[in-house]
Amino acid sequence: MISMVASSGKISTKRGLFAMQDLRSRAASGSVSPEAAGKQRVAGTHQGSIESRYSWLVAITAVTMLSLAAGGPITVVVGLVQIAEDFGGGRSLPSLANSLAYFGTAIGGMVCGVMVARFGQRLVAMIGGIAVALGLMLASFGESWALLVGLGLGVGLFGNGALFPPMLAYVSLWFDRRRGTALALVASGQYVAGFVWPPIFERAIATFGWQRTMFGYGILVAAIAVPLASLVLRPPPAQPTTGNFAEKMQPGARVLGMNGNLAFFLLAFCSFLCCIPMAMPAAHLVAFCGDLGITASRGALMLSVLTFAAFMARQFWGWLSDKIGGLWTIVFGSLAQILGMLGFLATQDEAGLFFVAAAYGLGFSGIIPAYVLTLRALFPAAEAHWRVPTLLFLSLSGMAAGAWLAGYIYDWLGFYAAAWWVGIGFNLVQFALIVFLLLRSRRGGATA
Repeated sequence: MISMVASSGKISTKRGLFAMQDLRSRAASGSVSPEAAGKQRVAGTHQGSIESRYSWLVAITAVTMLSLAAGGPITVVVGLVQIAEDFGGGRSLPSLANSLAYFGTAIGGMVCGVMVARFGQRLVAMIGGIAVALGLMLASFGESWALLVGLGLGVGLFGNGALFPPMLAYVSLWFDRRRGTALALVASGQYVAGFVWPPIFERAIATFGWQRTMFGYGILVAAIAVPLASLVLRPPPAQPTTGNFAEKMQPGARVLGMNGNLAFFLLAFCSFLCCIPMAMPAAHLVAFCGDLGITASRGALMLSVLTFAAFMARQFWGWLSDKIGGLWTIVFGSLAQILGMLGFLATQDEAGLFFVAAAYGLGFSGIIPAYVLTLRALFPAAEAHWRVPTLLFLSLSGMAAGAWLAGYIYDWLGFYAAAWWVGIGFNLVQFALIVFLLLRSRRGGATA
């Protein structure tokens, strides 16, 4: 099956290249005018596209692997109250473990991005699948140090760090026409995990305990993710060098009317700011429901509703970003996230929270892929292997900060509403900065 898809992708790409070569030879011989040949080349760009059926096989494989890897931190989210009780402390310890998983993923994304450039995505992804499994097994030992090291180094640094940031950069190199849609699909792995695993983990933890659940899930991740990476992942196709603003950039060229690295830093800093509030409800929703007298099973179901809504909406945001560009998508998504955070402050009954959770998921889910799409539109593909993981380093650092900060504020004040307000404050600063970048892009004429 895989070989048939691969061969059909190669045939379609070769046909496009042969057509382009035929146009060039006919134009050189005089049988077709250069102007007509140019028009035919433009009209036939879909034939010469790097996209193929194999591109979508790669994307589906990536989202499957990410949905498995992203389940690791969710074991802590669902078991947060029980883990805190077993360790005899507050919620800051399991919240810190969850934050270390995010932060480890952020650092690991940059390290593994360099490894991908040297060794290829296949080997790095296989290492990631094994690391997630070993990290969960270590965390299941039941010691505080084992929980922190297992989540931070295994699940985060060498696990999701080898999968999530490099995989987004890798998949973006397989697409040129529907890159936003593909990135939205692949980045939805976290939401597939958030929809599928919470009810399963809640039942497993209630039956077997959180330690056995972590250990068993680690074995499952290794058994599926490692063979998938070995069978499907391969070097991406050669990148086109025409018709793209970013590929025409000269070294040191200005981006959005400013130094390129400054524009990149501002974009990445915006992703850090918006991810702080993004992580707060997702990391603490089950515990938040428990404080309101809502059972853990209903809280886990609510988390599944949030992530399922986010998964479905992310496909819409991906389609929209292909139409209006990444920056506009970030603006609309950020505004929706602010409104969603206000919703958690406005209601505390179960039915209202189910509605707010779904609305929140619908709103914020398109933001992260839109950052990657914006980056790919503004900077050359040759820089994707380090710019994408670096941007996601700040995004995931924001996630880590938000997950920990909400737990810290809860332990300090005893309720979550203060954490939601702090998150909204970070979101408002990010919204102002991203509007500034949007105005710069409109003034400079670059499509982002």
